[in-house]
Amino acid sequence: MAPIPGSGLAKGLAVTLRTMTRKSVTEQYPDAQPELPPRTRGVIGLFEENCTVCMLCARECPDWCIYIDSHKETVPPAAPGGRERSRNVLDRFAIDFSLCMYCGICIEVCPFDALFWSPEFEYAETDIHELTHERDKLREWMWTVPAPPALDAGAEEPKEIAAAHKTAEKLAAAQAEPQEGES
Repeated sequence: MAPIPGSGLAKGLAVTLRTMTRKSVTEQYPDAQPELPPRTRGVIGLFEENCTVCMLCARECPDWCIYIDSHKETVPPAAPGGRERSRNVLDRFAIDFSLCMYCGICIEVCPFDALFWSPEFEYAETDIHELTHERDKLREWMWTVPAPPALDAGAEEPKEIAAAHKTAEKLAAAQAEPQEGES
């Protein structure tokens, strides 16, 4: 069946009329804070203790807006007779939010969970050069990151926790055996 000429125009006008008759609601933003969804993407927060300076976030960033500087430090051996190890130490971690397109690739590729979405959105600056935020500011935003949602009641236990429980049970069984043999 062929469409009736002008039916698309009539549908569009009907939507417009329906919208025009609704009362508009204005949010008074600076005075009343908006209610944001729990996992809102605002800015990127840095959990510095988890950062191993692997540079994956900086390499994968399509905008090249992540700046990382580090140096190597020698760590003494953990056991006597062992060899010294070297590790990277984070000197600078900065994100230029004037370049960032908030794609979240850096957060997805971080293997050590050092980057998170924070719901903060009020970080406007009067000068574009001040939109490059260093690690101290990124760390402040980390504390506004909401906790991850709880697992479903019927979900299986994470593999890491299941492995830890299994290891703890083996250790408890091994400790119980010598005590029984002594009696």
